[in-house]
Amino acid sequence: MQTSKGQGDELNPSADTAGDTRNVSKVKVWLTPSQSEFIEFVLFYGASELSKSLKLVHDMALYHSDISINADEKRALFGVKCLWEGVEEI
Repeated sequence: MQTSKGQGDELNPSADTAGDTRNVSKVKVWLTPSQSEFIEFVLFYGASELSKSLKLVHDMALYHSDISINADEKRALFGVKCLWEGVEEI
């Protein structure tokens, strides 16, 4: 039987895949072995657990310490914050 879309469209699984692939990146990124190993570690350890650990270290250094923090240390803490937020998204 022929439909208004054409014969056999209902049997073609790729006829409406735009909705399934809209969030897939079209950019291919090649990882170095160390980058791949890091991602494997994050996934093995648990992204949420690693994120919580990084946040705890950040908060301990920033809020539970009487040591004054200089500009380099502030940048390092900001880097830890960016890292834990990035890990949360994995």
